[in-house]
Amino acid sequence: MLRSSIFRKTVTAVLAALVLSLSFAGQAAAQEKKSFKLAWSLYTGYMPWAYAEHAGIVDKWAGKYGIEIEVVQINDYIESLNQYTAGTYDAVANTVMDSLTIPAAGGVDTTAMILGDYTNGNDAIFVKGEGKTMADLKGKTVYLVQYSVSHYMLALALAKAGLTEDDIKTANIADADFVAAFSTPEVEAVVAWNPATSQMNKMPGITSVFDSSEIPGEVQDILAAKTDVLKANPAFGKALAGAWYETLAIMKKDDAEGIAARTFMAEASGTDLADFESQIATTYFYDAPEGVEGFSGPKMAASVESVASFAFSQGLLGPDAKDAGFIGIELADGTIFGDKENVKLRIDTSYMEMAAKGEI
Repeated sequence: MLRSSIFRKTVTAVLAALVLSLSFAGQAAAQEKKSFKLAWSLYTGYMPWAYAEHAGIVDKWAGKYGIEIEVVQINDYIESLNQYTAGTYDAVANTVMDSLTIPAAGGVDTTAMILGDYTNGNDAIFVKGEGKTMADLKGKTVYLVQYSVSHYMLALALAKAGLTEDDIKTANIADADFVAAFSTPEVEAVVAWNPATSQMNKMPGITSVFDSSEIPGEVQDILAAKTDVLKANPAFGKALAGAWYETLAIMKKDDAEGIAARTFMAEASGTDLADFESQIATTYFYDAPEGVEGFSGPKMAASVESVASFAFSQGLLGPDAKDAGFIGIELADGTIFGDKENVKLRIDTSYMEMAAKGEI
């Protein structure tokens, strides 16, 4: 889900200017340390981090390992990734694709360590008018967070409808502006994610012509961390995994504690409990064993190849990329898609495996 006011190609230029500072940040990050920072942004699949911080769950797990973890909300999704890439944060809640196209493409070796969820209807394409279909997008300008996983979903949806990106135009908007933009006369089509999707589904005179439930498992939300930080500080990964799965267990309960947790997440995301629970219903949260299976299965290899191909087609792998395999991606079984000499994104199931076995 991708989840900005900054275009991806602008991001690439900014990252190039940060190469020197990133090299110093990488050297510092590779050392053992006691204090860490995690960034998250407003989205249904990331709201458990808000509750985990509020309820002291992150502090509890960090304390178990003698470390400190600061959990920080960033108001703009892409900005959270920019700040992670620039060295401000050690971990960030995002997606597989965005981990590839921002930090990995920017030279920051990144590990996807928790498969949190896949959007099962949280992301949707809206068109003004009743009874519209994907065919009605032809000739229109579609507003979205350009070059994000929403853009990827749009490309998949167009292909399923027998269309291509040549049949439309796209324009960038920030995720915070989805609803406001769609309320203006000039905006006829928007790709959005929750909580905006929930609000837009209630707006009169519009049609949801496609949503992520039609491509199950393709839009995956993850927790990613700097590879060198995890290697030097495995306690950081263990504490994050412990906090995440404890929070999910609470969130899924129907007792007073579970309702209180979901109520807090709802209020923190600017809605009420009923609406937030409808968002949860379109988000498939993986437990630890399912996360391991999801990251390890053959579908993951196919998804990685598909995402890399889209990223290359959009020029998101950097100016030197000659093909979709320019940036190497190490899968959970150790096999590598792409350039073995330029591995910058890694799929690691070890922390989920430890959580599944009760070894954290």
